[in-house]
Amino acid sequence: MSVSAVKNSAAERRIGLLASIPLGFQHLFAMFGATVLVPLLTGLDPAVALFTSGTGTLIFQLITKGQVPAYLGSSFAFISPFIAAAGSHGLPYALGGGVAVGLVYALVAFIIARIGVDWIDRFLPPVVIGSVIVVIGLGLAPTAIEMAGLSNGMGSLASPDVRISLFTIIVTIIGTAFFKGFLAVIPVLIGIVAGYLFSLTQGVVDFTAVREAAWFGFPQFMAPKFNWGVIAAIAPVALVTITEHLGDVLVLSKITGNDYYKDPGLHRTLLGDGLATSWAGLFGGPPNTTYGENVGVLAITQVFDVFVVRVAAILAVVLSMSPKFGALISTIPTAVMGGVSIMLFGVIASSGLRTLVDSGIDYGHKRNLVISSVILVLGIGGAQIGLGAFQLQGMALATLAGIILNLILPKEV
Repeated sequence: MSVSAVKNSAAERRIGLLASIPLGFQHLFAMFGATVLVPLLTGLDPAVALFTSGTGTLIFQLITKGQVPAYLGSSFAFISPFIAAAGSHGLPYALGGGVAVGLVYALVAFIIARIGVDWIDRFLPPVVIGSVIVVIGLGLAPTAIEMAGLSNGMGSLASPDVRISLFTIIVTIIGTAFFKGFLAVIPVLIGIVAGYLFSLTQGVVDFTAVREAAWFGFPQFMAPKFNWGVIAAIAPVALVTITEHLGDVLVLSKITGNDYYKDPGLHRTLLGDGLATSWAGLFGGPPNTTYGENVGVLAITQVFDVFVVRVAAILAVVLSMSPKFGALISTIPTAVMGGVSIMLFGVIASSGLRTLVDSGIDYGHKRNLVISSVILVLGIGGAQIGLGAFQLQGMALATLAGIILNLILPKEV
């Protein structure tokens, strides 16, 4: 059987309800830390972020005809613009900018629906998109290392965070490499649970918030307000998240063996992402984006049933309305999530390398070498270029540079 046939058979495999619940929790835990971190940093309500993450994912599933196993969560790209907008105008106006970002997505989706996706091969050939996918994964590497307590000279075994993160990643690796049967498809969940139990022995888990939290309560929704100046400052960030979306959808296509650019179509995935982002802004949540963490879970488990992603989305909505359960999950130490993220983010970067290898990119050609080199250094290095209030940085800048180099460098170089 060919590799593509194996992928397609995996993608078509359906998971029963009983098995989908732990698989759904695995996706929930993978996205939970990042999804609630964004509202904590920007002053929004984490419960609202969970609600808009879950409902936004369901909207995405509806728009994409239930074909793409992507999970949507809070976007890190909007942290700085939201903080700036909140400081100058107030959080409701930042939310209005988030609503506008979703409309930018919708506009781009409409254009793609009209002109098709053939232009992608011209502007984003494998040498560009593969390198960008590597940037997506490795660009997140410092976050994983910091969460794991292994950065800035703090990586001492005397630190409980280091012990916890190392224990978690070791269990996750063992589960991925050696577990059989159903356990083989939930190694991330097993790693998180094992890391959490080990954390209890290290005395770093505080249940105070759990005891004080109510069993049931609605999130604190907030309505958006609109200001053209704020919209002009926040809307250009859509370039970053649209680029991220292209990379995530391409990775999903690679690991499942299905071309989601063509079916259900890139215009549908972009529209679903955009509507989910506008939806989040209407209720007081941060803009959404397709989550690399969950793409990593899919790549590791090889379970691509969209129903599992829907279960995770429903669980997120339920948790958003139960402060008690939300507080319990929030007691998972950052070091545990850092441990599993080391593998999750690495899997994304490896998917980019596989894209380059499978596409037969020849680095004996200086043209390919130059394009990849510039993309990797600009993206992973976090380079930024500003023109007034407009900023291009990191992955967006790297992608734009890769596109320009691909267009201007002669083929024979």
